[in-house]
Amino acid sequence: MTAAAPPVRLLLVDDDEEACRLLAEVLEREGYGVARALSVEEALRALDQDGPFDAVLTDLRMPAASGLDLLRAVRSRDPRALVFVLTAFGDAAAAGEAIRAGAYDFISKPYDLPMLRRAIAQALERRNFAPPPTPSAMAQSRSEAGDPVIVGHSPAIIDVMKTVARVAPSQATVLITGETGTGKELIAQAIHAFSDRAAHHFVAVNCSALAEGVLESELFGHVKGAFTGAAGARPGLFREADRGTIFLDEIGDVSPAMQSRLLRVLQEREILPVGADAPVRVDVRVLAATHQNLEALVVSGRFRNDLFYRLNVVTIELPPLRERLQDLPLLVHYFLRSLAAQHGREPVALDPEAESCLLGYSWPGNVRELQNVLERALVLAAQGVIGPEHLPIDLRDGASGPAQQAGTHPPAALLALAEVEKAHVLGVLQAVEGSRERAARVLGISRRTLSRMLQRWGEPPG
Repeated sequence: MTAAAPPVRLLLVDDDEEACRLLAEVLEREGYGVARALSVEEALRALDQDGPFDAVLTDLRMPAASGLDLLRAVRSRDPRALVFVLTAFGDAAAAGEAIRAGAYDFISKPYDLPMLRRAIAQALERRNFAPPPTPSAMAQSRSEAGDPVIVGHSPAIIDVMKTVARVAPSQATVLITGETGTGKELIAQAIHAFSDRAAHHFVAVNCSALAEGVLESELFGHVKGAFTGAAGARPGLFREADRGTIFLDEIGDVSPAMQSRLLRVLQEREILPVGADAPVRVDVRVLAATHQNLEALVVSGRFRNDLFYRLNVVTIELPPLRERLQDLPLLVHYFLRSLAAQHGREPVALDPEAESCLLGYSWPGNVRELQNVLERALVLAAQGVIGPEHLPIDLRDGASGPAQQAGTHPPAALLALAEVEKAHVLGVLQAVEGSRERAARVLGISRRTLSRMLQRWGEPPG
């Protein structure tokens, strides 16, 4: 008779002893063997004495040393180790840092337990097929003062940053899509900053802002006398970005002739300066962005399908601000702080009515519009407080989108977020057999908060 396979062994690390115990019980009921540790130091001892483990699940924020410190220590011992970073304080920057440091995934609390189970099972299955990592392929973790700041803790923006962290070390061309003002250039800067090209130039060019003849000369350079006014040679932006990254914004607006020239650059890794007889080799990573639907442009014959496929190796789609409204308070806090420093002002605050106006607006101009509105308000505000009178009239009246006013419904994005929250909370409650005390621990919230949430959904008080 064949002996039963031993259970998959997990190491669960969390400084909250009760939360650690309860999640361990949930995972043990799924058939996992779970060891627990309440600190990074204790986790490292467990790895030495009781390891190896099939996977490590660690909280992010702990005293003395963080989950990222544990992640780096585990990966330095075993580059194939599977580490999941779990946190109630999810944010885009931490997600990117965790993935770059080698985490398999970054998961925010409250846990979606079915998703967590699937993620663990999938990671273990895929590890059996993965080749051993080489030092050059291993993610390098670093944090530099000049790195671009990505603000947010919504699932959508965390997923974006996880993709950024995974694609950055490669040489793949990336197409960044999204509405105007969603921060496409910032994402391009993050990919460059997290790559091995970060020590070289990041060059951004708005393709829609220049006429075709000017754009060709700007991108590829020209020789002396190539056209009237070309008194001297110019290397061009591709050569300026050599060994670095070039970001082609609004790529959907370039002409068919320019599309052909860009295709040659991507295929041959060489440019032909205007008026030159011989091409010039370049080593440049290309990132591109557009607010247009390039696939639709291909169908209509306005964009080359071969160029589209060259650009579309990896696509990152940025959500509009109205679909990530839970990030709005973080964005407001970040912009008010940075803008105050920029203008030499003391920090300012929002009064409740102004905050309500911001939350009730649909933000058609996205994060860029939010930044402009807050800069205007900060300049106009007196006594360190921004009131509704410092906001644009359209925003106060909700003329450009749904407003949170008495008798109106909340924006659809908030309704969708509430449904996701409800599904997560009820799933955890079911997993702990209805115990509200245990569910609150697993979710990382107080029992009182959990009771208020359940009452809001029609559950009896308890």
